[in-house]
Amino acid sequence: MVKNSFISIISREKKEKNSGSVEFQLFHFTSKIRRLTSHLELHKRDFLSQRSLRRILGKRQRLLTYLSKTNKVRYKKLMDQLNIRKKKTR
Repeated sequence: MVKNSFISIISREKKEKNSGSVEFQLFHFTSKIRRLTSHLELHKRDFLSQRSLRRILGKRQRLLTYLSKTNKVRYKKLMDQLNIRKKKTR
């Protein structure tokens, strides 16, 4: 449902369906993260899911830093679309 609408937004911008694009990957990771967090609210001791969540969070963070370094406009637009907070800097 939501995935298909986001794919259509990306495909309209690029005029072709590109599931390897950074935006699509970030959307896919974000939907997995939201699904896993709702699962972990019910099953607090599911350690395998916790590990999977940490791995996906790391992958998403690496992609976000890559996108912020390469294209700031696309990064800000995607952050607004996905309702993700900015990375805390040290």
